[in-house]
Amino acid sequence: MDLLSNDFPYASSALKGKHAFVCGASKGIGEATAKMLAKAGANVTVCARNGAALTELCATLSTLGDGRHQALMLDLEDTESIGPAFASATEALGPVHVLINNAGGPPGGPLLGNEVTDFEAPFKRHLHAAHTLVKAAIPGMEAEGFGRIVQIISTSVKEPIPNIGLSNTLRGAMASWAKSLSNELPPCVTINNVLPGFTDTERLGNLSASIQERTGKSADDVRSGWLNQVPIGRLINPLETASAITFLCLPASGGIRGVSLAVDGGRLRSI
Repeated sequence: MDLLSNDFPYASSALKGKHAFVCGASKGIGEATAKMLAKAGANVTVCARNGAALTELCATLSTLGDGRHQALMLDLEDTESIGPAFASATEALGPVHVLINNAGGPPGGPLLGNEVTDFEAPFKRHLHAAHTLVKAAIPGMEAEGFGRIVQIISTSVKEPIPNIGLSNTLRGAMASWAKSLSNELPPCVTINNVLPGFTDTERLGNLSASIQERTGKSADDVRSGWLNQVPIGRLINPLETASAITFLCLPASGGIRGVSLAVDGGRLRSI
């Protein structure tokens, strides 16, 4: 499956002239989303703490479409730096039309193993950063008459996942925040969530290693345990998740607002 070439699901001009701001873009789903948005014609600002990875990604984005792209080193836990960084991005590429809120999840483990202080950094990185970015982006989106905001969170907002209690708590807060905002944002601006399932990323590898250490299971046993829960019988390709995210960013998706869309191969048992 090569969703960036012959299988690319959208017109290469679908987001032409739009400025997309993608957080957590140095790897995984964030990186895949930046590529998919660039392929759809957007100008893309890619953000993360890893400057070298962002520079390399921008070079790749330039081969995928005709847009202009820039790298922005940004620590989402440094709340005070977010506003100035966002302003610098708009100075270079104009108002942001598409905002992708995405960041690495907190460490795994049972919720009772966490202290109150353990919540501070993850909530800054996710909820506080997303809220700060939305407040910065809305004036420009409203002036442009177009805005799309997408959070990359987790299927745990529907069904909590064992042994990642802090992440479950955080993702639930993000989903409730977004649903509340869906009733407050201007009519031309939508906000939605994408809920990745078992996706072939570094994050999943880290969770596998944590499970192996805690239970003594082999990597193959952990993987088999996951795949037995997924009707399609495989891990999700990050570009598949990015394809769903990009769909929610299109002009044609303006009627979709306040939803949480699972991209999980059918793993969720709830309706």
